[in-house]
Amino acid sequence: MPARLDDILRELDGLLNPEGFEDYCPNGLQVPGAEQVSKVASGVSAHLELFESARAEGAELILAHHGILWGSSGSGPPSPIDDALKRRLKLLFDADMSLAAYHLPLDAHPELGNNALLGRALGAHELEPFALHRGRPIGFIAHFPGNGLSTSELFARVEQITERKPLVFDSGPEYVRRIGIVSGAGADFLAEAIAAGADAFLTGEPAERVMAQARETHVHFIAAGHYATETLGIRRLGEHLSERFGLRHVFLDVPNPV
Repeated sequence: MPARLDDILRELDGLLNPEGFEDYCPNGLQVPGAEQVSKVASGVSAHLELFESARAEGAELILAHHGILWGSSGSGPPSPIDDALKRRLKLLFDADMSLAAYHLPLDAHPELGNNALLGRALGAHELEPFALHRGRPIGFIAHFPGNGLSTSELFARVEQITERKPLVFDSGPEYVRRIGIVSGAGADFLAEAIAAGADAFLTGEPAERVMAQARETHVHFIAAGHYATETLGIRRLGEHLSERFGLRHVFLDVPNPV
């Protein structure tokens, strides 16, 4: 049986609490479509290729981590609609597909979020919130049991989970007991992870300065790809909707090497 779009959005907003975050984008419904939803398509980033795939799958709702509206959190006037955004919107309107996006609230969620899922997939037995963004933690310090993970095992697990070979500055101890995790563009939180006593830090994108920072502070820095570190949360969120409402769900993988 189809579910009402309003009921799905109410479930997502109640679960992720988007109003509690100062984000770079509006979280929640960005483009309205059909009032009834039988199939939801999830994907990391909202763009034309993802929309075309969702239309081919017959989805009425697209659930994305990166939406199509940015810079509208009160920091300035909204950007004008350019040709690329026009094409994206036209496809959504013509197909009567809704687009909902959840950014930092999904990174931060302790059960369904990118960072918590990464920590558990790595084998952590305890997750400690950290990485404050405007007063709210969006990442986790993951604690490994016993003496921790050997660096070879840690790097191998990261590669297996993200399905890509990470960039590693191997500058820390032989065994990692605590690792800071902030998916995507989280390199700025390396210093906070070091201050929290982490032996390693996992994110998506590197910054030029982090090589020296890791070497001089004797921690491992691991950059496993912005896209690759953010597939887990949005996929799991789509699965949650499938379980909660009996919807069909498909995760649309549009790999990005960044």
